[in-house]
Amino acid sequence: MYKDDTIILILSGNYTERGDFSIIDKWKKVEIAKKAGIDLIVELPFVFATQSADIFSYGAVTLLEKLKVEKLVFGSESDNIDDLITIAKCQIENPDFDKLVKVYSKFGYNYPTAINNSIYDLTGKKVDTPNDLLGVSYIKTIIENNYSIKPICIKRTNDYHDTNLDEISSGTSIREALKENKDVLNSVPDFVLPYLNDLHFKDDYFSLLKYKIISEKDLNIYQTVDEGIGEKIKKVINEVNSYEELIDKLKTKRYTYNKISRMLLHILVGFTKDMASSMKDIEYIRILGFSKKGQTYLNKVKKDIDLDILSKFVRNNKFLELELKATMIYSLPTNSNYLYEEEYKNHLGKDV
Repeated sequence: MYKDDTIILILSGNYTERGDFSIIDKWKKVEIAKKAGIDLIVELPFVFATQSADIFSYGAVTLLEKLKVEKLVFGSESDNIDDLITIAKCQIENPDFDKLVKVYSKFGYNYPTAINNSIYDLTGKKVDTPNDLLGVSYIKTIIENNYSIKPICIKRTNDYHDTNLDEISSGTSIREALKENKDVLNSVPDFVLPYLNDLHFKDDYFSLLKYKIISEKDLNIYQTVDEGIGEKIKKVINEVNSYEELIDKLKTKRYTYNKISRMLLHILVGFTKDMASSMKDIEYIRILGFSKKGQTYLNKVKKDIDLDILSKFVRNNKFLELELKATMIYSLPTNSNYLYEEEYKNHLGKDV
């Protein structure tokens, strides 16, 4: 669609918006992105990358706005940008929206379902698929902050949760196949295959999480851990034998799988509510990699950017200190200093 344009990627690092662990580390993802034709790769800090869709979107879209991006292209199950814009505006502009969400929440619906039901009541439109939901959050960020970015969606042709491998497979199916040591040769580009080693899976971190839960006095201090559920987490931790089993044990109508996953990740990494409240705004742009075209673009726009542009890790920055801590925890099951050392290297001149 945009072969002659500069393509910029905002990249989640070693963790995902669902509160999961990236199966491959961020530096492998940077090299894959370069080989896939990405011109400029920018890190989405842990603070934004592992939270709800609205916070995730605010961080990512704000970075794009700072970089003077004109178009935001994202996957969409519905492939109907007009409907997504209508839904986003409903959440922002319709005074009855928040009232309806509160009503549905009082009837025991979890927050995502309360939002979906309220939107349908007010617009007659449904949004209940992962990419459309994230797309609405992108659009809300653009509208609320008056960003000059045009949202554009492209059709997602497969089910997000589909576990069958195909020529166009879901990320879920590829991860599950790799976990079971199945062949993914026909499901990923050839240039990706060499990077599919030293994989990271959620259950690799269960003993670390269990230790953290047992040793902490109050889990409610951590971001996304609602008051009261911390006690339940401490109660059931000794009744389960895996990360997935713990999530299933905690999951309820109110607490979705993803919400629980984020809670547990924030406990593991030590990301507190106090930290989150002091880290709400984008404070820098960290460049993880670029092509010659990307470098040319960056040189062109950087004089108009009002944030520090970082090409290397710097100390004494609370965002980056958390990033380093999260990276060290991510690397623990591998018993290797590779990722810790990689944080300090200058990857920008690395030719792939």
